[in-house]
Amino acid sequence: MLLVEITNPAGHTVEVEAPDESIIGKGVHSEIRLDSWRIGKEHARLFRTPAGVVLEDLGAFGGVSLNGRRVGTQAGPLQTSDVIEVGAFRLRLRDPVTDAAEMPVQAAHASSRSSSAAYRNQRATQEIRDSRLAAERVQRSMLAQGPSDGFALVVTPDEGRKALEFTWRKQIHAQLLETMDLRRHDTHGMSDERLRIETQRLITQILESLEAEIPPQLDRLLLGRQVLDEAIGLGPLEALLADEGVTEIMVNRYDEIYVERAGRLQRHSMSFTGDRAVMGVIERIVAPLGRRIDESSPMVDARLKDGSRVNAIIPPLALKGPCLTIRKFSKHKLAVEDLVNFDAISPQMAQFLEICVTARKNIIVSGGTGSGKTTLLNILSNFIPAGERVVTVEDAAELKLHHEHLISLEARPANVEGKGGVPIRELVRNTLRMRPDRIVVGECRGAEALDMLQAMNTGHEGSLTTLHANTARDALARLETMVLMAGMELPLLAIREQVASAVHIIVQQTRFACGSRKVTGITEISGMESGKVQIQELFRFVNKGYSASSGKVSGYFTGCDMVPSFYEELVAVGGAMDMSIFKLNEEIVEHATSSASFGSRS
Repeated sequence: MLLVEITNPAGHTVEVEAPDESIIGKGVHSEIRLDSWRIGKEHARLFRTPAGVVLEDLGAFGGVSLNGRRVGTQAGPLQTSDVIEVGAFRLRLRDPVTDAAEMPVQAAHASSRSSSAAYRNQRATQEIRDSRLAAERVQRSMLAQGPSDGFALVVTPDEGRKALEFTWRKQIHAQLLETMDLRRHDTHGMSDERLRIETQRLITQILESLEAEIPPQLDRLLLGRQVLDEAIGLGPLEALLADEGVTEIMVNRYDEIYVERAGRLQRHSMSFTGDRAVMGVIERIVAPLGRRIDESSPMVDARLKDGSRVNAIIPPLALKGPCLTIRKFSKHKLAVEDLVNFDAISPQMAQFLEICVTARKNIIVSGGTGSGKTTLLNILSNFIPAGERVVTVEDAAELKLHHEHLISLEARPANVEGKGGVPIRELVRNTLRMRPDRIVVGECRGAEALDMLQAMNTGHEGSLTTLHANTARDALARLETMVLMAGMELPLLAIREQVASAVHIIVQQTRFACGSRKVTGITEISGMESGKVQIQELFRFVNKGYSASSGKVSGYFTGCDMVPSFYEELVAVGGAMDMSIFKLNEEIVEHATSSASFGSRS
């Protein structure tokens, strides 16, 4: 157990006992709960390792500081003198074992050594006793509890113990499969609940039969839960999916799992028992969606029940074994206020985009992979006024709009014979016959770009989509390329005229090396001149490099001293705004003035 001293903003201090691995946050499931609006649901994590207690920042807004310095990812081992700052709270570790080690030198050394040895022996005996008691409670506890929902179940700092857990998990899993085969269990005909209960019962029986052989230091309850998750759930991914701090999960092979936390990649300590287990997880994900994955169709895009995006690729294309990538979506649906709080966009830029969506301007969100395009598209879509008929078209449905009058369409891959596939382009064409007020295409990747531009030019203003590009100018070039993929042999000038008349705004989203995601530019398409599409930047993010203290990108948002050409239209629909939001930031003006003065002196 950890003994933690907590000082609240008012200066009152209280000591609490917490498990050896504890989440600090305001969530109801946090072991150390701090009730404040500045605290995330899962803000930080304390966990004991053989070297000592370590503090981990889970990427919440505001971060965590140790002794006045911002924690990057992890810090430790902690001392009792260290002060952890989470929001306005101050925490100190008051570990009984550490305090005992700091007894005054004047105490009798022999007595101290015997007491410490007795304490360690007592603790080891208690751990073995607890493990055996846990084994006796396996059947009762496993039936009473659902699937794993805590990150602690998959963290094993001790490498030796992790290897031991892996060996026994693999053996129990193999014996479970053999038992189910021998008993001729028809798992395909069982409901999910019945399958879970039946599998729990078999795992309990196997654990009881191996009780004398399983090492006493292994937790039987944990071992049984891990085998159950891998047999009928998503294995080590169960806890990662429940951890809100993890934004992406990457399975490179069965024993190589990485996660993205706070924008940074970290290797995860747990692993699957083999390629067969990974294949089982992939099949359990894609089968309910009517999709398939095998040697003839070794790639698949799918989604989880919570909307998280899934991509899987298997041998012979994946040489190291089945590969799985899951892009998680936050259970908390982000709003534009969250982006402003995360410093991903300025209030002025957010206000401008909201008015543009309300005024039915066609907007393209451009950015690289993982830059947050879909999240921003979802937020922009929720600016659409209530009562309008919205039709969304996606490869794998992941947009979460809150409109009452909403129709969601999803593309369908071809069957085994290569027939029955319905691509996005056909769905976009079909939407034109569905009387939409707005068309939202999850992402333009090919020929559907031509149909999207035609829709924007034929009375379906206010449409939204995303595409992959690094800058606004690159987005225009990529849009032209995708239109050419339609095979219509259109002259380039005609394509550019279509683009210039259809698209009003390009919003550029960027993911920086530190993991920060920001809207780095808002650009207006202002027309055609000499056969080239003309653009003018309205807002941009000025990058001033990376902060030495936090390791995060620093800079500021600014207007570009340009007013959009459709400003009068915004005024006509009641969307007038303060003209000062388009002005240059004072920092830029001061810098330009100082540079000019220096030039005149020289």
